[in-house]
Amino acid sequence: MPVTVKVPTPLRKFTAGAESVQGSGDTVGKLVEDLEQRHPGIRERLCDDQGKVRRFVNLYVNGDDIRFLQQLDTALKDGDEISIVPAIAGGAH
Repeated sequence: MPVTVKVPTPLRKFTAGAESVQGSGDTVGKLVEDLEQRHPGIRERLCDDQGKVRRFVNLYVNGDDIRFLQQLDTALKDGDEISIVPAIAGGAH
């Protein structure tokens, strides 16, 4: 089941510079595994050693944050759009 994954600039070194890539999987977790097969090294940037999404990475399915859905068990369907959004820190003192 193909889905489109929007890749942020810091991770494009894993996708040969592509802004978006195709992936497959019936859950976000399976999609991450598929992305790792297609683009080695990307999983460790998205998930920690326990296999959970890193706290400074946000994943959205069709605009909905997976943290408020079923996290990596969030179901995917053909044509879904997944956005990888790194958290941005900073601000004025």
